[in-house]
Formats: sequence, structure tokens, C-alpha cells
Amino acid sequence: MAKFVDSAQIKVAAGDGGRGCISFRREKYVPRGGPNGGDGGNGGSIVLEASRSFRTLIDQQYQQLYRAPRGGHGRGSDQHGALGRDLLIHVPLGTVVTDIETGEVLADLVSEGQRVVVAQGGRGGRGNARFATPTRQAPRIAQPGTPGETRTLHLDLKLLADVGLVGLPNAGKSSLLAAFSSARPKIAAYPFTTLTPNLGVVDVEPYGGFVVADIPGLIEGAAQGAGLGIRFLRHIERTRLLAQVVDVADEATDPVAAVETVERELAAYQAKLLALPRLIVANKIDLPHDMGLERLEVFCRRRDLACYPVSAATGEGVPALLEAIAGGLRASQRAA
Repeated sequence: MAKFVDSAQIKVAAGDGGRGCISFRREKYVPRGGPNGGDGGNGGSIVLEASRSFRTLIDQQYQQLYRAPRGGHGRGSDQHGALGRDLLIHVPLGTVVTDIETGEVLADLVSEGQRVVVAQGGRGGRGNARFATPTRQAPRIAQPGTPGETRTLHLDLKLLADVGLVGLPNAGKSSLLAAFSSARPKIAAYPFTTLTPNLGVVDVEPYGGFVVADIPGLIEGAAQGAGLGIRFLRHIERTRLLAQVVDVADEATDPVAAVETVERELAAYQAKLLALPRLIVANKIDLPHDMGLERLEVFCRRRDLACYPVSAATGEGVPALLEAIAGGLRASQRAA
């Protein structure tokens, strides 16, 4: 399985422009043939392109320097230098490109084939043929090429998903994603937390399809750097709806306290996340859950939050949950 890398720093150097040529025609029986120095070619530029074929920034983690070819130098007989070829770098959809020195966001690549030139190639210099005039018929001047741009860039991947599954570790988010879609995240009978986000595509008739992201478990203090949460919280910034998964069968954790813990971490990271449409998923109802489900439902009614009891293991309640999610996405789309 490929390593998930969602952040990288690279240096890009566009090609320099070729220099112009100083040359004169020297042919038998053609006195004072005149200047015929060609122009230098333009240097190649560095271009980033978003592609669905790439899921992580692992290539940019291992190759951190990119150079485009320089332009060819001009030659005699009015021969221009070759153009430097542009260097194309493919990145995943959802990549944000920032110039580290200036802090300027150069692009947010969110659609297939979207491109941005991050380093412009240098211009080729003009040869002496360009400087000939009626009063200066034998110019001995030519221009050097201009240097290509050099930049240090920060690439930050933010997954493009319609729905984000959030919750404490071991709440059953990965199991729920597997019940929703054909995605096959790691699931086991022992407690562990997912180390990377997972994506799944869900098709609900007659609403159509949407993308669900399973965000690795948040813990208290995640927004301040505890656990893995701070690293992956960025992946829910683009979601249109949050489904907060709660384990109602966990005897060691009060489900109401679990909801409040995740709410605090979302608010500490970005307050606007709590303004997103949100519903509560009471998972693992196939296991003994005592009064946990009832306490959670009372809490949700008091907070005007929709609560959907489900079992990711048996599929109970999953169709109703999917229909509610699809309806919520349609409602948010109309509101937008």
C-alpha cells in the first residue's frame, strides 16, 4: 500500500533564456552581407497540473528539486535557439500551492487538468539581426537571455470529499465507510486507530453519488497537536457535511462526552467547522450498549442534532443514514 503523504516542500527552477548571437553573412561575391545573428530560445517553465491519477504527494516528498531545460543559444544564418520544454508536475486534486518566501497562495488545484505556472522560463535574448537599422547596418550587440524564475513551494493536500466521518478512535468510522462503499480500509477485532484518511464513493438512489472521507480519530488536544488529529483536520475543511460517529457500546467512554470532545477540537481548529451541517451516528448498536444510546438521543434532541442509530457490522440503520446524508447534501447545495 502506498504511503499517504499530504504535505511536501519542493524547489522549482525554470530554464534560463538562451543568449542572442552576433553574426554576419560572409558569402563570396556578397560584400557587407549584414547581420544574421539569431535569437536565443525561451527557457522552459514549471507547470503543476491536478490529476485524479495521483492520491498523495509522495513523489514530491522524494524528489524535491525540479529544473526545466534552458533555451538554446542563437546561431548565425538567422537560426534561433531551441525553446526549452516546459516541465509538467502532476499533483493530486485538492493541492494548495504556496510560495514559502512570500506566503502567497499561488493556486488551489481542485479540478481535473487544472494547471498553474509556478516558475516562468526566462526570455531568450535577441540576436544582432534584430538591431539593424538604416543608420546602424552592422550592429555588434546582442542580448543575453534572462534567468528563469526560482521558487520554493509548499504543497498542502486537502482531500476533496462531500462528507467527513469524524469521531474518537475506534468509534467505527472505517467500518462505516466499508459498509457505505467499496472502499476497504483496515478493519480488525482489536482497538487501533487509522493512520491515514480513506475515501469512498457512495451512490444513493435517487440522489446520486457523493464522496465520503474517513478522518483518523481525534483525541482531546488534537487541535493543539496531540495525536494524529492536527495533521488530518485539514482534510475536513472542504467537506459539506460532517457525520460524527460515536461508539455507544464503549463502557469506558460516555457517548455524550465523546460528542463534546470532538466538538471542542473542531471549534479549536476552525470555528466554522461547527457551522457545517452535522449529524450524529450512534454506532455499534448490535453490541450491548446499556443506556448509552438513550443518553445520546436525549442529548441530540436537546441540541437539535439528528441522531441515527446504526450497526456498521450488520448494516442495520445504514440505508436510513445514507438517505439522510444525501438529503443533507442536496439541502446544502440548494442553500449555496
